[in-house]
Amino acid sequence: MDFTVSVLADRPDLAEAAWGMPDSWPTFMTHDPIASLYYRPEVVERFADFTLVCQDESGSVVGKAHSIPLYVSAGGGLPDDGWDGAVLRGIRDRMTAVVPNTVCALEIAVTPEMQGHRLSSVLLTGLRENAGRLGFDELIAPVRPNGKTDPRESMSSYAAGRRQDGLPADPWLRVHVRAGGTIAGVAPRSMVIPGTLEDWRTWTGLPFDQSGPVDVPGALAPVLCDAQQGTAVYVEPNVWVRHRTRA
Repeated sequence: MDFTVSVLADRPDLAEAAWGMPDSWPTFMTHDPIASLYYRPEVVERFADFTLVCQDESGSVVGKAHSIPLYVSAGGGLPDDGWDGAVLRGIRDRMTAVVPNTVCALEIAVTPEMQGHRLSSVLLTGLRENAGRLGFDELIAPVRPNGKTDPRESMSSYAAGRRQDGLPADPWLRVHVRAGGTIAGVAPRSMVIPGTLEDWRTWTGLPFDQSGPVDVPGALAPVLCDAQQGTAVYVEPNVWVRHRTRA
């Protein structure tokens, strides 16, 4: 199957279809408060040069990829606050006229029926090439490893898992490494999602009636429930991956 990948700045007519595209994110993942700063049409429009939209042979939108330019200090590791931090820094830098020096991938999503067609790999390549086209030497990504099923296993331990061929055991990390990416460490608080117990009951269908860690389907770490205070918070670790955009 052939796909066409376009930069949203060149195809603003695809914006509405991209916003309405179905995806497979767990409900609770759509309630990260930092995400609300970025996922607004007027904000994404400001970063349209860094947003890709993918169409199938019929012209239907079947995938999209978001990224954001930001300034990252030279030396040392990438920030502990991963995805949330990238959004905050990217928007802050744009508002304060700070000159960015890298691009951070924020999301690669494909429609449920297109999963298994290697479209995520196509969009990852598109993000890397687009960052290079815009003059950046590096694309960084706070990767959400989609094969992690045990929320109690540490992300460091999981990310270190390898197959016999030396590639990562996790399928999504494997896509990044095959594309030339280098695992650069863990972002321990990449996404922080707080809510009331009623929020979490609505998002997950679970009772959230006892204090302590709660294993939630689709979560990479336990959700920490405080029944006395009536709140719960999810702190998700991600894995930083670096991609060179040019040889």
